[in-house]
Amino acid sequence: MTSEPAAWPKLRAIIREDGTGELTINGTSRPVDGTDSTQTRRHIINQAHQLAIQHGRPVALRAAEGDREYSLVIDVNGSVEEMPTDNARPIITTPPTPAKTTPTPPRQESTPIPNLRNSAPEPPQTSSEELPSLPARASLRETTFLVPDQTTEPAGKGWRAALNRLGLAVPPSAAELAEREDVRTVSQHWPGPRTVAVVNRKGGANKTPTVALLAAVLARYGGGPVLAWDNNESQGTLGWRTEQGPHTASVLDLVDSSTRLLSPETSTADLAHFVHHQPADKYDVLHSDGNDEGDHEVTAEEVDIAHQVASRFYRMIIMDSGNTARSANWRRMIDHTDQLVVPVTAMEDRAEAALLTLQTLESRGGHDADLARGAVVIVSESTDAARGLGGDALKRARAEAARIAEGFTPLVRAVVRVPYDPALVRGTIRYDDLRPGTQRAWLGAAAAVAQGF
Repeated sequence: MTSEPAAWPKLRAIIREDGTGELTINGTSRPVDGTDSTQTRRHIINQAHQLAIQHGRPVALRAAEGDREYSLVIDVNGSVEEMPTDNARPIITTPPTPAKTTPTPPRQESTPIPNLRNSAPEPPQTSSEELPSLPARASLRETTFLVPDQTTEPAGKGWRAALNRLGLAVPPSAAELAEREDVRTVSQHWPGPRTVAVVNRKGGANKTPTVALLAAVLARYGGGPVLAWDNNESQGTLGWRTEQGPHTASVLDLVDSSTRLLSPETSTADLAHFVHHQPADKYDVLHSDGNDEGDHEVTAEEVDIAHQVASRFYRMIIMDSGNTARSANWRRMIDHTDQLVVPVTAMEDRAEAALLTLQTLESRGGHDADLARGAVVIVSESTDAARGLGGDALKRARAEAARIAEGFTPLVRAVVRVPYDPALVRGTIRYDDLRPGTQRAWLGAAAAVAQGF
């Protein structure tokens, strides 16, 4: 860049979640509309470039998108540089052309020339002890000519992606790299099925949304096939909050047909008679018994049978649960569990119930205690009072969620906070209905769970 940008004109830009934008020049705002956020960013950069041409020098642009901010410098020639947020030197996104240099020849050591006329060279006197030893043979098993791929794809999100579309090569931000790592984690295929139990002894603690969203993330990113299983003693709510298939089958119907389902000639397609597929989120749901007139509660043996069937056809099994740790099906679920997840909303009674659940498991020792110490606690910034409200109610919910998260941090393997989202208050739970920030938080939560496998 030929010169430093001046402080005038002052440019500020905002990109909103819906793709619209706003450019403020010396305190005067004007809307910037594009078909999406990418086109809006390009329009903003183009307007800044025109101002640079008009003033004959670079201009500085401060841009905000979501909770992130960028400082850009646009030169008269159209080049764009990103400035760091602190007082360090600017990050040049276009690499400079290397200067031409003449390589220096290696220094030659002088060797004395023998006088051939006066004396003949004497043969070297070398004892057998002075003979050079042959080098050790390298291991064939430990040798490879393959070079590992260590390249990093350019940024694909935010302002950095917009700059790349203009022909630059801007690396991804730390936030984007972290997101890529979470995607890689949840996309793994583990040797053998894995079972996740979602537990809290208090109702309304966000168990059902946690089951649905963990299943959605793991299935959508390729970690599937995934089954979300409602392991309530009788009527659970997972079937109410997910899409209904063309039948009314439940876990009891699956148990009754287990002999046929476990036979060699049975295929995955036969499960369609018993589970309810979620078309957008790519996972299946196994309902609890919904018979209003029935009094049957699932036994430990029935959990074993259903889990055997599920383990044959699914790589990931995520189990919802009831509110008592004493029931036979709850305790047998824990026996099959590889990773424990404890959801809690930003309310002290939900947090206390979560703590008691962990204490109960720890007191039992062995496998149960290991699950409690390695649990993932997911704290939702949601309260009954905050639903449908904003402002102060949500601020209080966030503060309470932070306090609860801090309290659980030294007790378990991981604690994840997820924001309040109105899409989770009622109705069918779909990942696409969540706000972008909520989707990112649940991806992080699923990665924390997957790290326990």
